[in-house]
Amino acid sequence: MIKNGDSIMRKFFAFAVALLTGAVMTACSVPGKKDGTSPNGLSSSFKAEVSIKLDEMDSEGTINRYGDGMWDIEFSSPNTISGVTLSFADGNAKATYKGLTFSVPQTALPVKSMMTNLIDATDELSQKEKLEGKKTDDGMEVCGKLDGGDYVLTVDKSGNILKFEMPGSKLVMEFKDVAPISSSEMPQTTTTQNGETQTTTTVSDSAETAAAVTSAVTDMQQ
Repeated sequence: MIKNGDSIMRKFFAFAVALLTGAVMTACSVPGKKDGTSPNGLSSSFKAEVSIKLDEMDSEGTINRYGDGMWDIEFSSPNTISGVTLSFADGNAKATYKGLTFSVPQTALPVKSMMTNLIDATDELSQKEKLEGKKTDDGMEVCGKLDGGDYVLTVDKSGNILKFEMPGSKLVMEFKDVAPISSSEMPQTTTTQNGETQTTTTVSDSAETAAAVTSAVTDMQQ
């Protein structure tokens, strides 16, 4: 009886492991997809329209990658955050809304984690001469692991970003109209005066504007 019990337990654990393994398989693990390489379109500055699903939150906007660690996203929907721009540089985030620019603790925004993961994955891959992954009809899927979990980044045949997914976080970001950023579109955030570099910030004394910003950020946290 004991031997039979041991046998049953071994089969049970083997079955449980098989289920767990199947549950955590990413798109890159699906059998039948062939390994491949593509040009690296992530290594240059680009802009794109983006639609985002983060758990139960849906949003849209325009995203810009200016260089390693330098990104921004301006939301066009939903209405509660339309017009809010989040800018990321040197590990810090700033939010701009109706002329008011202010520092925002990244941990205060759910979208901070979403953007940070995208930035980390893309900037790391941008250092590669070519991208490696699993071929698809439209291009290629590149899998990786971040502190926030596993991700799948899909690029087209030119290596331009099409989609960024983190199944464990219920995050899907889809990109379209990807285009290079010209030098005239690069952000101007610093000025030089008396030989010293100073950061230019926009300040508003409008209580109404400040209240609107607070409301928008609160809606993003929910």
